[in-house]
Amino acid sequence: MSKLTIGFLGAGRMATALARGFLKAGLVTPDQVVASDPLTAARDAFARETGARGVAANVGVAASAEVLIVAVKPDQVAALLSEIAGQLTPGHLVVSIAAGVTIAKLEAAAPEGTRVVRVMPNTPALVGASASAYALGHHATTGDAELVQRLFGSVGVALEVKEKLLNAVTGLSGSGPAYAFLMIEALADGGVAAGLPREIAQRLAAQTLLGAAQMVLETGQHPGALKDAVCSPGGTTIEGIHELEKAGVRAALITAVRTAADKAAKLG
Repeated sequence: MSKLTIGFLGAGRMATALARGFLKAGLVTPDQVVASDPLTAARDAFARETGARGVAANVGVAASAEVLIVAVKPDQVAALLSEIAGQLTPGHLVVSIAAGVTIAKLEAAAPEGTRVVRVMPNTPALVGASASAYALGHHATTGDAELVQRLFGSVGVALEVKEKLLNAVTGLSGSGPAYAFLMIEALADGGVAAGLPREIAQRLAAQTLLGAAQMVLETGQHPGALKDAVCSPGGTTIEGIHELEKAGVRAALITAVRTAADKAAKLG
């Protein structure tokens, strides 16, 4: 890692979150990171939050970095890869985090033989708690897989999957933080409605979701079993669960994941 330069093609929020995560994990230093973006405000924000360089030209990043992370909107990917095609060499690894854009489309837009990996991370990379999944392109090597695993594993959990599953990953973990933020906000609102000060309600709600997630990951128990353990006969929790089931919360979350996954497929 000490010899690699990582270039972000696009300096938006996800690129910034990943760059900050890689830096916080100690995998790279600011002088090993560079990002390009046509928007001055985006470049300046990236530089301010990471200490790394922000430049305007994509070709400059492609010429100076060995690992290129494509972090633009899905409909911009093909044009971007065509733009930098003249700079791509067998030494480059192209890592796309663009939702829905298939490996076939990535490889078609890049020079023949380009090593490509498609990744779907999420924004908790910023705090070292990302949930990422990745799939290897036809020319990607075992070493490429190890590098992607190390990069994205440094900012959370990184799992290799078959490419056909990445849209489902997008709907679940890619979009999932927003679902969790909505739940935290709603739980805090409930606490306020029941009489708690807003600051206390929000901290309790966030810590509650964090603690529940840790219990699932660390105990290995099914979340249904953990839920049952909290629901005492005739108690308060089972009454709350009853209201959630009546409101269709479980079904709404399932539908949210499936709808977001379908949208990711359309974006590609």
